[in-house]
Amino acid sequence: MRKAFGVNILQKLRNKRTALKLGIGVLAVIALILAISGNWLAGSGTDAPVAVAQAQRGPLLISVTESGTITNKERKLIKSEVEGSTTILYLVPEGANVKKGDLLVELDSSKLQDQKTQQQITVMNCEASFIRARENLAVTISQGESDVAKAELAYKFAQIDLAKYQEGEHPQAIHRADADIEIAGEELKRAADKLDWSRRLEKQGYITRTELQADELAAKRAKTNLDLAESSKRLLIEFTHQRQLDQLRSDVTQAAQALERTKRKVAADRIQAEAELTAKESELKRQKANLEKTENQIAKCRIEAPVDGMVVYATTGQQPMRRTEPLAEGSQVRERQELIYLPTDLAMQVETRIHEASLRKVRVGMPVRVTVDAVPGKIFWGTVSRIGLLPDAQSAWLNPDLKVYTTLVDIKDQDESLRPGMSCHAEIIVEHYQDAVYVPVQSVVQVAGSPVVYIPGKDHPIMTPIKIGLDNNRMVRVIEGLVEGQSVLLSPPLDRSAVAVDAAARDIPATLPALAAPAVAQSQPAQQPNAMPFDMAKMRQMTPEQQREAFQKLTPEQREQLMKQFGGRRRPREPGQGRPPQ
Repeated sequence: MRKAFGVNILQKLRNKRTALKLGIGVLAVIALILAISGNWLAGSGTDAPVAVAQAQRGPLLISVTESGTITNKERKLIKSEVEGSTTILYLVPEGANVKKGDLLVELDSSKLQDQKTQQQITVMNCEASFIRARENLAVTISQGESDVAKAELAYKFAQIDLAKYQEGEHPQAIHRADADIEIAGEELKRAADKLDWSRRLEKQGYITRTELQADELAAKRAKTNLDLAESSKRLLIEFTHQRQLDQLRSDVTQAAQALERTKRKVAADRIQAEAELTAKESELKRQKANLEKTENQIAKCRIEAPVDGMVVYATTGQQPMRRTEPLAEGSQVRERQELIYLPTDLAMQVETRIHEASLRKVRVGMPVRVTVDAVPGKIFWGTVSRIGLLPDAQSAWLNPDLKVYTTLVDIKDQDESLRPGMSCHAEIIVEHYQDAVYVPVQSVVQVAGSPVVYIPGKDHPIMTPIKIGLDNNRMVRVIEGLVEGQSVLLSPPLDRSAVAVDAAARDIPATLPALAAPAVAQSQPAQQPNAMPFDMAKMRQMTPEQQREAFQKLTPEQREQLMKQFGGRRRPREPGQGRPPQ
């Protein structure tokens, strides 16, 4: 209950702080719009007082200051390797010193255990299918060999039958037919001779008429037998032989085709059996791999310490914009989510983000002065070790107009008072001049791409070109064009007719760096205070640095008028970025 109450208070304080920053941004944008609209009070040709500043000489520190978080430099990252989302059943307390092999996190593995049981059943079924496919392949090979041998034997027998008929049966039938014809001829000759004798004897009265008729009948029978023998031979040669030859040749062809079909069928059956065996084997391997993966996932539900170290939750010290739920037992974690850091030594670093406008100033190796809120009065020194190549994606997603680059700073000193997650401020030392002339940044404006300042004159301010160096958001170094003690206007005049041009600035067009609309002819009535024409297209092209410079050029009277005129309008986004320099 107390913890929730404290969290609510912190959230309210953050909301108030955000609202305060947004209000400052509103004032800045509104002031910028009024400043570029043509309603300037200072330098408008009236007798209103003009704010001036003097060029100073002395030490000048050019730095970029950003807030950051203390993190461990050398650390072992522990991530969740369980697929999907899982629940934390056990979590080692943060800050505990653990040894290698100690249990850090235990994730819920009940669903994975059910998957393992089901997967084991699937693997056993796949093994049975694989064995059946393997035996079926052996049977198919054996049956195919038998079928091919049988077809080859049938083809061989058909060839033998054809040769047997052509070389044996047909010549033998011809020979038999010839023999039958010869015997029938001899019998016909004998019957004819006997008939002649019978006729002679019958004339002489030695035999009867009946005996003669019997001999005539025997002669006719012999003649008929000869005709039948000759006809049988003719049928054998002209019909029976050709039919039998064609039949046997067809049997040989059919046997050859049957042998080819059998070989093809056996080959197809074997390929199919081998493919089925390969598929069953692949399925068995896949299911075994799934079972092994499930077992590995169950093993990964127990996360043990890979090295000795102190436990630091990954959610500790994260930026508020990430809105990550604090790590605790019962919370859900996803795959590849960072859980715990195990520092391997006491070396610390600062993780900060630099706006793109300040990126041109910062380089790797620059010295950094670090102050930690929890360690007041103590300064830690470090160096810039890494600058992000691309903008931070999380920040760009929350605010597309904000481009910041993650920067790491290595802290040289090892101090036990530094803890991971502490808030700090990193001041990157860009340059340190022991003797330099500098003026406020709002005194310098760009005219035709060249920096100029306005020096108070007797009757009109004098536009004077200068050469400048780096700035620290408050003061800008003047390399040439000004001397110590020389006065410059804090706000550039807007009345072009009231500006005198220095001799060195004759080649610079007397145009002011404002986004106001073209001046109205003097014959037209003056614009009312509420009428503020300006070019929004040019305003959008301004960088945050140019917007900030324009805002800093406003006088207190201009800001007061702007507050009165735009106090009730919707608050736009704050121009520029970053925390104001301290």
